[in-house]
Amino acid sequence: MAKGSSVAADLVEFLNASPTAFHAVDEAKERLRSAGYEQVSEREDWSLEVGKKYFFTRNHSTIVAFAIGKKYVAGNGFHIIGAHTDSPCLKLKPVSKVSKGGYLEVGVQTYGGGLWHTWFDRDLTIAGRMIIREGKDSGVSYSHRLVRIGEPIMRVPTLAIHLSDRDADGFKVNTQSHLLPVLATSVKAELNKVVSENGPVESGSSVDGKNANEISTADNQKHHSLLLQLLAAEVGCKPDDICDFELQACDTQPSVIAGAAKEFIFSGRLDNLCMSFCSLQALIDATSSESSLEDETGVRMVALFDHEEVGSNSAQGAGSPAMLDALSRITSFFCSDVKVLEKAIQKSFLISADMAHALHPNYMDKHEDNHQPKLHGGLVIKHNANQRYATNSITSFIFREIAIKHNLPVQDFVVRNDMPCGSTIGPILASGTGIRTVDVGAPQLSMHSIREMCAVDDVKHSYEHFKAFFQEFSHLDSKIVVDI
Repeated sequence: MAKGSSVAADLVEFLNASPTAFHAVDEAKERLRSAGYEQVSEREDWSLEVGKKYFFTRNHSTIVAFAIGKKYVAGNGFHIIGAHTDSPCLKLKPVSKVSKGGYLEVGVQTYGGGLWHTWFDRDLTIAGRMIIREGKDSGVSYSHRLVRIGEPIMRVPTLAIHLSDRDADGFKVNTQSHLLPVLATSVKAELNKVVSENGPVESGSSVDGKNANEISTADNQKHHSLLLQLLAAEVGCKPDDICDFELQACDTQPSVIAGAAKEFIFSGRLDNLCMSFCSLQALIDATSSESSLEDETGVRMVALFDHEEVGSNSAQGAGSPAMLDALSRITSFFCSDVKVLEKAIQKSFLISADMAHALHPNYMDKHEDNHQPKLHGGLVIKHNANQRYATNSITSFIFREIAIKHNLPVQDFVVRNDMPCGSTIGPILASGTGIRTVDVGAPQLSMHSIREMCAVDDVKHSYEHFKAFFQEFSHLDSKIVVDI
């Protein structure tokens, strides 16, 4: 298998193992452990050594991995690639039980800016994390458990065209009323007599003149018994042992290498698990041999954050102290002088890696003529004069130099002046830490759809570019003249 196809196949495996940010971090942990990385805890003191490799997680949805060069001394720079683990999705509400019209439905809330019409008529399941009670009485404890129901269990059906407004301009979705997935019918649940520790599945009958969905949660469950039974069976516990959870709807169709020429990847969550995977695999491979850190003077790092799609303002988002905390703890372990960290930051470099908008053949007018990123064209350097991206001439130059040396293609993108521009973790981290930053991403189509697409070649280009960055940045940066 060609190297490009091999990397793409590994990405597909990563995507299929990562229906949620929690699963993506868990998969990253397993890959890091297999590559000799040691897990450290933010709750404990760290004991670090030059030439060694480490990682830590925050909230089980953010992960930071780093490898310390054998020639590292406190005050030297950090060479970082940052990406994010989350994607737009439908998350279950704290009270998800909805019963109406003879159906059991699941109440969901929209997370991020998804193309919600793409979630209709898809075979959906549920995945995420649960807090499980274990043991009894004085021996009780609580554990974090990942869950993923493998088969399709629900669906958001579209309205038949005969009943819809045919004069409406496009498919208009009311995200409160129209996006509830159907879990089961009340009649079938009643006939099956599905019973759990928490009581029978609701039949939709009335109590004291009220419908089931009108009954106070003090008198009724927050979630359908049928759903709790499925979740409990998946993790091997009783429904009563489920204390809380963070769950989301997921498409069951697997990620694949596809297209007539097998040149594309069709998948959900390419934004931004594609960049998360490429940066993670580049770090692992750039630190895999005994000699890989022999001449490294800095610290090679990957930081994959949660909550980018909703602004990064959380304890585990890029707007949190997570990045500075990591830099500070590593630096201070080797030197107690707090001023050394300030020097290290000025010697550091960050690649903010988030997928980019490829030119769409059916909407050519959405791109400026001189800035039309193409599939197979390599990583896209993102520019914005209003600082929606953190790229400047120095950081883009450094990124291009690496590409030139390795004969890797790169592209440029600016949004049209008459269109709004998205943003990334780049400006957040650049302004929060003071680290030089370039914003880049592999080109893709259908961004924020439940089913996106990118090119196999660009996965290979991204991986190779990131790996070269880790291997060569220290040497390249030493050639850049800095004004004193």
